[in-house]
Amino acid sequence: MKKSIAGLVFIVILAAVLAYYFLFDRLDITSRSSRVIEWIRYAENHPDWAIQAGDRCNDAPFSIPTSGYIGFLWDDSFRPGHHHSGLDIFGGTKNGITPIYAAYDGYLTRQSDWKSTVIIRIPADPLQPGRQIWTYYTHMADEQGNDFISEDFPPGTSEVFVKAGTFLGYQGNFSGTPGNPTGVHLHFSIVEDDGEGQFLNETMIENTLDPSPYFNIMLDANQSPPDIPICP
Repeated sequence: MKKSIAGLVFIVILAAVLAYYFLFDRLDITSRSSRVIEWIRYAENHPDWAIQAGDRCNDAPFSIPTSGYIGFLWDDSFRPGHHHSGLDIFGGTKNGITPIYAAYDGYLTRQSDWKSTVIIRIPADPLQPGRQIWTYYTHMADEQGNDFISEDFPPGTSEVFVKAGTFLGYQGNFSGTPGNPTGVHLHFSIVEDDGEGQFLNETMIENTLDPSPYFNIMLDANQSPPDIPICP
């Protein structure tokens, strides 16, 4: 009997924990999701939500890489166990219209099988000069994988120096699976180096850095206020 009661108590506690997670801990991501939908449908009604490509917020190290609404933040969680490794910036336009630019000087690589992605190596992190970091830009293709990346950076490009503000391509909606599009946006992340001159796996949040101090905007989902993320 005691074992049955203990088991029942455990189930009740577990259910309460799960309910808290889904009903309360996820309120921020739910709110952001609804705003993303609103932005995609009616961007023209919310000009005050947008950041602008090329802006530098109060002398931040990085300039804003594209225009639009920062819909999802670093460490957002879309499902249990998932941690978003970067920023999703939605242009509020159709495919291939909203341009994307380098946020900081560095050396650009586009691997031969990358349809929608480039990565830029920054030898000296502006916030910690003794380490190397990488900036990662993706979704620059349509839903079938036809790329919108600048012709200056064809597949197989390696270590081409680019200045901050260099045109990289346009926002697209390629998800990695043809015919299964995302919303039109740029996914941007700051990736750590493996210590041997190569970038780590960008999909794992522990291999990425909180972009907040690089843009001087609070972009950590765990600390971000409910306000729209724009330059202070």
